[in-house]
Amino acid sequence: MQLLQLISTLKPKQLVGPKNPEISALTFDSRKVTPGSMFVAVRGTAVNGHSFIPLLEHSGVAAIVCEQLPEKVLPGISYVVVENSAVALGLLSSEWFGHPSRKLKLVGVTGTNGKTTTATLIYEMARLMGLKAGLLSTVCNYIETEAIHATQTTPDAYSINELLARMVEAGCSVAAMEVSSHAAHQHRIAGLKFAGGVFSNLTRDHLDYHKTVQAYLEAKKSFFDGLPADAFALVNIDDKVGRVMLQNCAARHFTYSLRSMADFTGRIIESRLDGTLLSLNGHEVETLFTGRFNAYNLTAVFGACCLLGWPESEVLRHISSLVPVAGRFQAVRSPRGVIAIVDYAHTPDAVINVLEAIKEVGPKRIITVVGCGGNRDAGKRPIMAAEAAKRSDRLILTSDNPRFEEPEAILAEMEAGLDDDMRKSALVIVDRREAIRAAAALAEPGDVILIAGKGHEDYQEIKGIKHHFDDREEVAAAFAE
Repeated sequence: MQLLQLISTLKPKQLVGPKNPEISALTFDSRKVTPGSMFVAVRGTAVNGHSFIPLLEHSGVAAIVCEQLPEKVLPGISYVVVENSAVALGLLSSEWFGHPSRKLKLVGVTGTNGKTTTATLIYEMARLMGLKAGLLSTVCNYIETEAIHATQTTPDAYSINELLARMVEAGCSVAAMEVSSHAAHQHRIAGLKFAGGVFSNLTRDHLDYHKTVQAYLEAKKSFFDGLPADAFALVNIDDKVGRVMLQNCAARHFTYSLRSMADFTGRIIESRLDGTLLSLNGHEVETLFTGRFNAYNLTAVFGACCLLGWPESEVLRHISSLVPVAGRFQAVRSPRGVIAIVDYAHTPDAVINVLEAIKEVGPKRIITVVGCGGNRDAGKRPIMAAEAAKRSDRLILTSDNPRFEEPEAILAEMEAGLDDDMRKSALVIVDRREAIRAAAALAEPGDVILIAGKGHEDYQEIKGIKHHFDDREEVAAAFAE
């Protein structure tokens, strides 16, 4: 692709060097620079791409996109100076792959909890409607039925466009994607055209990165601020910031709710551990999902699918066929009549939601196994422990993904949130495998064990190394004992 075509959607502040060389590849990783390629110097959270520009002198790079010219400007290289190179990467990636987001209906889902379930179910619904579809999610990316391992909630801008282009090539007409606060703040979604956006809720999370709840909120809101006028914006108005997301949003505004009048209303008629009878806009639907939080997710899916133009009657019919996402309220049953629920809940609000859902079905006792990840928001640790203790008969605090922290230190911070009465029913077992085995040993017929925090993850990250560990496998093995 010629340089001028590639940068046609940019508004460069300066163009120095050859005006229109042929560009053979696009990359923001200096290690992947090949002769004829364009390198985009992005300021990351850990590494500044501008520091690698001097190393490219003999690489054969054809063009460099940067926010400021390097001290040494080399002949034969085109320098494209932009305001924000992260935004530029999104726009360049979209142009490089032929603007794939314009060739399908792309729905973005953001919020603290429910992103994975909602995005995945929109993808599944599209396929039930007979359409070819793609998915970008925390658990796994899909191009129709082809599974592609996901390394983060929302990939980098280049990878997003590459995956979307592959979806278009495979004949997909719909794609759903999770839009994380990190991705919005780091402009990974720059250049994408969304057909719609969905907001689930906002509670405390990722304060290790955003520092304040307000900054976290603003990162989420920036996604809605960027939606085009022909898109839809669907928000949960039962959340106190739902309507905030619609402020200054050019897209068509729609709401969903379990408590108030809204464009799309959900009402729980009957809740069981194996499903919920739900009313959606007055129509009763039997579902395989449990809990109020899943009722919100399904109402959002119902609304988004209707706004995509699919017949309401067909959407309602297929909702009863949808199945829970891996590691989201996933049940493992023992021969003795004990049920374990494995869930990704890793925020105070998510833990509350899952435990309230379990309480609704009337178990004999609830035994909760929970931990907190290392090198993440430490402020939520005592809160999570306290909220779990309030709603559990027995609590076992254990290691999650300690990363580069000491598990004992994390657990001490969690335990600090417990009062004297809570401590009487709590155990601290550092080894997660032993904690799960202890819960299985304590459980009696009619009890429910919640194993929270990791959900679909099949590893435990310790000192930079990911060791195989799957909560579902571990509880099944404990039950077999």
